[in-house]
Amino acid sequence: MSASPSTVQVIEARGLTRSFGDDRAVDRADLAVAAGQIHALVGLNGAGKTTLMKLLLDMLRPSSGSGWLLGDPVDGAGAAVWSRVGHLIETPFGYPELTVTENVVLAARLQGLDRPSARREALLIVGELALDRWADRRSRVLSLGNRQRLGLACALVHEPQVLILDEPTNGLDPKGVLELRRLLLSRAHGAGVGILVSSHHLDEVARIADRITVMHRGRVVGVLDPDGVDLERRFFDMVYAAEQEGSWTQPSQPRP
Repeated sequence: MSASPSTVQVIEARGLTRSFGDDRAVDRADLAVAAGQIHALVGLNGAGKTTLMKLLLDMLRPSSGSGWLLGDPVDGAGAAVWSRVGHLIETPFGYPELTVTENVVLAARLQGLDRPSARREALLIVGELALDRWADRRSRVLSLGNRQRLGLACALVHEPQVLILDEPTNGLDPKGVLELRRLLLSRAHGAGVGILVSSHHLDEVARIADRITVMHRGRVVGVLDPDGVDLERRFFDMVYAAEQEGSWTQPSQPRP
């Protein structure tokens, strides 16, 4: 990578566990993301990536373990922490009757920016994400890719120090993927933002990630070197080895 990340941890999972009945969706996950680092989370469908991100964003409460953002426990974080966090989880949200610019201005206002600053920052990020052509269109008419761009604009408009992005390339065309790659690298290595990003695309995350963590059936099962060779083979080796442990033949029970 072009720059070395800080040693300051801005995102941490410490033994995070979340069960839904007998199904343990996240199982004692440990994870750390430093300022200036892009940390990729990869795994098959159902690996627990989105659930882990929701736990770190306090969208779900853990069965055990803890999450930390910018040095504060997630369950006690206040406005001073959340105003420095941006996220995009699953389907991007936008008010359908508001224009693209109005949606992004609103997102900025909700993060505490005053009206002139919110509009200025909204126009900047709308341009950076190549949404200017649709800036005055209602968000309900946007294509899937442009809805994704809108979600990213809302996550980025307040210049957060932490970004948590779930499958951010969904719906983006090749040009959009390239633009997003450049944007994330500039935020991490230029502005020192700590970024946790999930993806199914090993070849794409290898282009930007400082670290790649593999999840399978709720567990962290290994770490891949993004600069190494045969990433796909090593990924499936980790998944196969985890399956062979036989850990999932019986439902796990939450730790006390």
